[in-house]
Amino acid sequence: QVQLVESGGGLVQPGGSLRLSCGASGFSFSVYLMSWFRQAPGKERELVASITSGGDKTNYSNSVKGRFTISRDNPKNTVYLQMNSLKPEDTAVYYCSVSVWGSRYWGKGTLVTVSS
Repeated sequence: QVQLVESGGGLVQPGGSLRLSCGASGFSFSVYLMSWFRQAPGKERELVASITSGGDKTNYSNSVKGRFTISRDNPKNTVYLQMNSLKPEDTAVYYCSVSVWGSRYWGKGTLVTVSS
């Protein structure tokens, strides 16, 4: 079955950086577009970034463009989210996600807290 496991979250000061990782299994990772979403307390889940199967095209929300970078390593079945210049409003649970045969799958998420 499809499994997605996020890691790399934690507490960071404003202006700091974190790199999130998502290990995938149970599907042909290299064939599918991968995405990162986030959900802040009291808010709806939102798309942060996505990357095509070959890694040649990426897409970002306006709120993170220029600060976050999504990448993938297909031989390792892993997608990454490099987050720089973090702001308190980036505080959220970050989820890795994939849509396989019309069904969307989610990891359990990793918490990122940006605070001094």
